[in-house]
Amino acid sequence: MATNLAIDDHLLIEAQKIGQKPTKKAVVTEALEEYIARRKRLKAVKAFGSLEMDETYHYKKDRQKR
Repeated sequence: MATNLAIDDHLLIEAQKIGQKPTKKAVVTEALEEYIARRKRLKAVKAFGSLEMDETYHYKKDRQKR
């Protein structure tokens, strides 16, 4: 999918140098992947403490069944 974006050239060139990426596309792709991964981690961190734990679940016993 072709998309036109107005991205700050200085930021893009700096990211390309730091990330040692050969193309601008590679830089943007990696940046998007990192952004998505970070957001997923933040979502998981927010879930800590909000999930109920099943006191009857024994992962070691479950592992032996396999």
